[in-house]
Amino acid sequence: MAITQQDILKALSYVEEPDLGKDLVTLNMIENIQIDGKNIAFTVILTTPACPLKELIQNACIRAIHTMVDKEANVTVNLTSRVTTARDTNSAILKDVKNIIAIASGKGGVGKSTVTANLAIALSQSGAKVGLIDADISGPSMPLMFNAEEERPQVFRTPEGRNLIEPIERYGIKIISIGFLAPAENAVVWRGPMASSALKQFISDVDWGELDYLLIDLPPGTSDIHLTLVQTVPVTGAIIVTTPQKVALADAQKGLQMFRQPQINVPVLGVIENMAYFTPAELPQNKYYIFGEGGGQQLATKWGVPLLGQIPLVQSIRESGDEGMPEVIKVDSPAGKVFEEVAQAVAQQVSVRNAGLAKTKIVPINT
Repeated sequence: MAITQQDILKALSYVEEPDLGKDLVTLNMIENIQIDGKNIAFTVILTTPACPLKELIQNACIRAIHTMVDKEANVTVNLTSRVTTARDTNSAILKDVKNIIAIASGKGGVGKSTVTANLAIALSQSGAKVGLIDADISGPSMPLMFNAEEERPQVFRTPEGRNLIEPIERYGIKIISIGFLAPAENAVVWRGPMASSALKQFISDVDWGELDYLLIDLPPGTSDIHLTLVQTVPVTGAIIVTTPQKVALADAQKGLQMFRQPQINVPVLGVIENMAYFTPAELPQNKYYIFGEGGGQQLATKWGVPLLGQIPLVQSIRESGDEGMPEVIKVDSPAGKVFEEVAQAVAQQVSVRNAGLAKTKIVPINT
């Protein structure tokens, strides 16, 4: 008997998407089924190009066809992606941005900006469209980390008569920072309302276009900037960056709790532990826990969120940031591989969050 499209769909209905807990057919992840005798081809639409389970899903599909349809079939599984969103597509602000991710630490000096820069590039290298807002108004780092200190954004007028800022592009990332608008050696001494106004402008007056992920690199603490963000746009989720020692964890916990307050209610996607251990280049198998061990896991376990990854303390990460060429760009870098894995974990948690939780709402401003 000839193989039918219904046979294919029935077999694939037994293949589960591991993160979402439902089968591929129910999730409408199967498209473009083609049958030519024993030659079978179809496309699986993943929820993110950074999906860490691509090979597992692909093999499960082939196994299902061989088991339930024809063991001699020649199966071609084409993988593509369509990043999911839990945002209101009718939103007036950032309407073409699928996911807004806040990256916070509570404490300064834990490498949050380094993590954000590498995370953005890793997501972009996977095939996603990525933007980055440097929301640390008094201490902007992104111009240096992206080797763009001399760049100045251009302003253009839209056909509708709006003036929009063109973001700076580096390594496939669209970036905006107060560091592009003020001399590098000048201090930005602004009160909270002025800093908040700058963030609002970065959100609403920049030509972001279509993005899968917009990362917001937040300043230390739980300040006006954080409140302005959640009162301006619905944030998909937050990531907490910490180092393992108690003094960092104490502040990271405050940052995490801020997003979980009932009136804010932004899902926490997970914890990233930076400087988790020191590994010397000449002894890559050795780990020295300079700042303590397991702090990130303890924080994640206490609050019931995933530990998204542990990033080592290695000299090349610091050097790469100073050179304006983040570590993840370097070919065959062990530390770069870690950032890629963390990016996959982040994308995975965004997909899970979008599938299982209600849309985040803008926090109302109490007057």
